Amino acid sequence: MGNQCGLGLSFLFVTMLLVATISACLAAQNTTVACFEHERLALLKFKHSVRDVSGMLSSWVGNECCRWQRVQCNSVTRNVERLHLRRAPRFVENDLSDDPSNDLFGYHFRASGFIDEDDYLASNELSTSLAELRHLKYLDLSGNDFQGSHIPEFIGSFNQLTYLNLSHAYFSGVIPHHIGNLSNLKILDLNSNPYNQVMEARDMSWISGLSSLEYLDLSSVRLSGAKDINMLFYIFPSLKELRLSICGLTNADLSVFPNSSTIFSNIRHLDLSYNFLKGQFPHFFQNMTSLRFLDLSSFDLSLEWNLVDFLSMIPSLSEFHLSSCNLEEMHLSHHHFNFTTLSNIQHLDLSQNYFIWRFPYILTNMTSLRVLDLSVCSLNSSVPIMPNLQDLDLSINNFAKFADLQIWRQCHLRQLSVRNNEILMDLTNLRTNISGCSQYALEWLDLTSSVKGIIPKSLGRMSNLRGLYLSSGHDEVSNNYLEGTIPESLGKLSLLQVLDLSGNMLTGHIPTFLGPLTELDLSYNYLNGSIPESLGRLRPLQVLDLSSNELVGPIPNFLGKLTKLKLSYNRLNGSIPESFGRLVALTYLFLENNKLTGSIPPSLGRLVSLQSFFVSSNFLSGAIPNSIGKLANLRYLDVSKNSMEGVVFEAHFANLSMLKYLNTASNTKLTFNISHEWLPPFQLIKINLSSCKIANGFPQWLRNQRNFYSVSLSNTTISGPLPNWLRKVSIIPSIDFSHNNLSGPLINLPTKGPYNSTINRNDFAVLFLQGNLFNESIPTSLCKRTDLRYLDLSRNRLSGKIPDCFKNMQELISLTLSSNRLSGVIPSFIGNISSLNMLILNDNNFSGQLPREIWNLRGLMILDLGDNAFHGKIPERIGEKVKSLSVFRLHKNNFTGEIPRSVCMISQLQILDFAHNKFTGTIPYCLGELYAMANNSLALNASVFPDPMEGVMQVMKGITMEYTKTLRFVINIDLSSNQLVGELPVELTALRALVGLNLSNNHLSGGIPVNIGNMKALNSLDLSGNEFSGLIPPSIKALNFLSHLNLSNNNLSGPIPTGNQLQTLIDPSIYIGNKDLCGAPLLKNCSSHEEDPTAMPKNNHEATQESNKVWFYLDITCGFATGFWGVIIVLVSKKQWRHKFFMFAEETVDKIHVAVMVRVNNMKRGREAI
Repeated sequence: MGNQCGLGLSFLFVTMLLVATISACLAAQNTTVACFEHERLALLKFKHSVRDVSGMLSSWVGNECCRWQRVQCNSVTRNVERLHLRRAPRFVENDLSDDPSNDLFGYHFRASGFIDEDDYLASNELSTSLAELRHLKYLDLSGNDFQGSHIPEFIGSFNQLTYLNLSHAYFSGVIPHHIGNLSNLKILDLNSNPYNQVMEARDMSWISGLSSLEYLDLSSVRLSGAKDINMLFYIFPSLKELRLSICGLTNADLSVFPNSSTIFSNIRHLDLSYNFLKGQFPHFFQNMTSLRFLDLSSFDLSLEWNLVDFLSMIPSLSEFHLSSCNLEEMHLSHHHFNFTTLSNIQHLDLSQNYFIWRFPYILTNMTSLRVLDLSVCSLNSSVPIMPNLQDLDLSINNFAKFADLQIWRQCHLRQLSVRNNEILMDLTNLRTNISGCSQYALEWLDLTSSVKGIIPKSLGRMSNLRGLYLSSGHDEVSNNYLEGTIPESLGKLSLLQVLDLSGNMLTGHIPTFLGPLTELDLSYNYLNGSIPESLGRLRPLQVLDLSSNELVGPIPNFLGKLTKLKLSYNRLNGSIPESFGRLVALTYLFLENNKLTGSIPPSLGRLVSLQSFFVSSNFLSGAIPNSIGKLANLRYLDVSKNSMEGVVFEAHFANLSMLKYLNTASNTKLTFNISHEWLPPFQLIKINLSSCKIANGFPQWLRNQRNFYSVSLSNTTISGPLPNWLRKVSIIPSIDFSHNNLSGPLINLPTKGPYNSTINRNDFAVLFLQGNLFNESIPTSLCKRTDLRYLDLSRNRLSGKIPDCFKNMQELISLTLSSNRLSGVIPSFIGNISSLNMLILNDNNFSGQLPREIWNLRGLMILDLGDNAFHGKIPERIGEKVKSLSVFRLHKNNFTGEIPRSVCMISQLQILDFAHNKFTGTIPYCLGELYAMANNSLALNASVFPDPMEGVMQVMKGITMEYTKTLRFVINIDLSSNQLVGELPVELTALRALVGLNLSNNHLSGGIPVNIGNMKALNSLDLSGNEFSGLIPPSIKALNFLSHLNLSNNNLSGPIPTGNQLQTLIDPSIYIGNKDLCGAPLLKNCSSHEEDPTAMPKNNHEATQESNKVWFYLDITCGFATGFWGVIIVLVSKKQWRHKFFMFAEETVDKIHVAVMVRVNNMKRGREAI
């Protein structure tokens, strides 16, 4: 009993001692957390000096700076010793053409692409505040953007620094000699970017101070001609790795060195690639007894070949790079090669040399070789067997047959890459050498963009395969694809980890996979059926991409290791599984463009690692769950184009401190009700709330956002003047406030510059303010937006003139000022904005003559000056200058003179609208030569227009209509209400693609051309109010698409033709005002004595009636058979056409079904409400 008490007391004493010790340690640790105040302030000053788009420094708040991310302090002295500020790249999609963020703000431009959003800092200089960190030992600023500024001199004051990395940080200028003061430095990386900013060294004497240096990278630093450059090669006995790639070095820079045995005596890694070296090798190599790695790529060896003697100097060499050295096959002959000097080389890079067609077989004698790179060598011969070789790269060559690779005889090869072969090798009917190998060692096979045909089942024999890449590379060229089904044998590869079959034309179901797959990419194919539940049971699976297929059915449950799941652009239905909340490692979830229904499950709030969530273009409903606000790592949130409803409050964003992209557009029942006083925890780059409802007026919670690149609040019911604080915000490149009730002057637009220059420079800068109530004149402050590409101020109440300072907007592609109260003349400088494609000024009070400079806009595609008070004549040679015009609209002005014949030279013209002017003379007969109207060759395409865009007004079918999204399909000539005379040129009947022709209210005479029936596409024909005479040509009944016809108030005579489409045009007003016309639908009957040229003689009528019926039905039967079997044969023979046709048919049926169901549901809801 006593022993037990003693043991108890001893245990209690030990426990108390441990608790006391731990408490003391924790207390000691806490005392070391707080850093020195002057260092904390220095860090904060640095934070405020940089543009931190992604929130890399978001944790730099409070007093305990040693706990800040990327900061490390000494545990004893409390001094800041390490700054880890390296750029950290995020996940980027391989294919960006349909990436959901391209549509993030409701409009997009196909040229813009996806913004690669990284953790990086940007500033026009490196803040001097860092000089206060005098105890720094480690400083990494690599990969950031210091915008061409110089490396500051204070860097040399960090005398304790052992690691300095300023690589790829966009520094430029001369390297300061003060870096030579860093005597403790062991690693120095100044690798620059040769394509943007250039660093140089004019004097290398500073390098002598770096006596402890072990690693030096000066790649892409201009060193040619630098004084004391020889110090690089003998001053450092401790140097182990030296990188001098792309430094502009010549033989002269390496020719003079002291005769010292210490030159590079300890060097192990030397990179002299891509300089201007040639001929004889430098002599300093003779002392490199420790050299293991050597890169002499781009060393011109075609002039003198002394490789044998050279290699004898460095027998320790194991990795040798001779890419782009102008080597030819003769250089690898027995005469030049002594294999005893190559006995230790295991890695040899001979890529981008000139071994035309023939594989250099002499390499088979290199028994030590393990890795061989012969990419980009124009090889086209059989690949020999090299038993000891493990890794072979033959990418970008000219192999004609897959059999030339001898893959079935390469028993010991572990990695083979034949990417991007110039000739696609057909895998169909592939013969395999069954006796080649009893077992294959091949683990990684990459045939990306090199094969076509059918995937052979025999690949299943590669039992050791870990990675198989058969992607087409998303090549859009026809026939560059694999087709057929995925062989079941691939699913049985028990070691397969990575399988990429993306971008092909594979069909059928997804097979069952049994191996330990970690990555599976089957995107951009035509796979159908449902997603097999077996995929959800693959425990190692981390990346799954099944996007852009024809998959249907519900989404199965998945196990918990997935990090990236992309199922977008399919036909998946059902709801988002509640079980997704268990995928705690998930970082990217792409479900957009499916048929998903139901609500967003609240369980997604448990996905603590989620960074991107895209569910746009589905049929989701219900409210956005509050749990979304718990996703602290979320950067992209896109729920646009659904039927979301309810109210969005501050709680939805409570912890979204990393959010950068927010898109809720086109959810018309979704309301944002957020307090004006709320301060968001995030700094957004792009926001799109278009077609949602915003309560409480203009969203005041945006006022503290400093990193905006795009803001879209179109059609959000906001009203009133723009807030004053908006004027103080930095310029936002892309703004869309269109279609609201905003009013007042435009003085409060953001004009503080410069705008966010760290975002992708290829994105378009736009300002869309159309459809509001803005008034007064266009402010000159708007001219600060010299970056603008698209400017739309239409449909407001603006007055005054076009400001003269608009001449500074030299980047403009589209200028739309229509439907305002603007006046004055068009300033001549408009003609100097050479980038203009669209100039839309219609429906204003402009007057005067057009400036002759306007015809200098050779890239102009749309010119709309209609509904103004312009006058004067159109220059005769206009067609020689604006040949790119597709829309030429001068509707309702006071132009005079004749229509210039040179208009016929504008071959891409689709809309020619000169109506309601005072043009005289005749209609140019050469209008029949307008290529686009005759051949349906349309130059306008969706990539030209921003979305949203104000349309072009056209009179079609007697009604004034606005064409926006369908504008590129409108082909129309409107010359009505002028003073034109003469006949209707028969040449116009050659315009087979013309949809509308309006020549009404002129003084045209003569007959209607007899072959007007050739204009097969005509929907609308108006010849009323002229002096046409004679018969209505019978061929007019061949216009099968004609839905509007007006021939009234002319001098036409004779019977009205009947049959075909004319039978639907029964309104008598079509023909009224022609006193000599007769027949239906007029009440006047044609008398028996009137000659009817369309009728046959009575005595022949009965005789031919029966035979005509026979021929009629025979024609119908032949036509149907030809059309039907023609389509069937094409669909049978062209698999790609067949897939496209059935996809189109199914999508059309789906859209009709969805439209009907939406209408039925709306009717049901209406009845329930009643």
